[in-house]
Amino acid sequence: MRIIAGTLRGRKLNPPENLPVRPTTDMARESLFNILNNYVDYEECTALDLFAGTGAVAFEFVSRGVREVTAIDINAQCTDFIKQSAQKMGVGNMRVVRADVFDLLKRVNRKFDIVFADPPYSHEGLALLPDMVFQSGALTDDGIFVLEHPREHSFEEHAHFWQHRAYGKVNFTFFANQLDEQ
Repeated sequence: MRIIAGTLRGRKLNPPENLPVRPTTDMARESLFNILNNYVDYEECTALDLFAGTGAVAFEFVSRGVREVTAIDINAQCTDFIKQSAQKMGVGNMRVVRADVFDLLKRVNRKFDIVFADPPYSHEGLALLPDMVFQSGALTDDGIFVLEHPREHSFEEHAHFWQHRAYGKVNFTFFANQLDEQ
């Protein structure tokens, strides 16, 4: 698994084999960031990576110049791996928090320009995430929420739905507060 673009381009993440994750593929991450490139000034953004796993998406944000990234995962092995990787790469603008995403969204006290979530595809709370993110106030007024999910889920009827993209088995649904201005 490699970082696709930016200052950390080409750096590899080598997570331990026993890490309980399903990392977003390099191709899907590249496609995701190709879309975001058209709407986001990374140097002016803060990002929140929910269910961070290996931290690959969080490192892509850092590599592209995001001011600050917060990576959240409930698994201690995941958060330890992300912290160790950040230290090895000299990344100083990433905050790594071990927490349950659903509990965290009930008490989040700051706003982010981009919120990305890649929950386990079988997680029973996956369908609740868009509402929870918008109700939490974690997203800035002109922010973007991206949810990675299996194709069995459709969010096209959600009030904040903006667009959907599919890359093989990987699906990204984009949500926004201000749909007209995106």
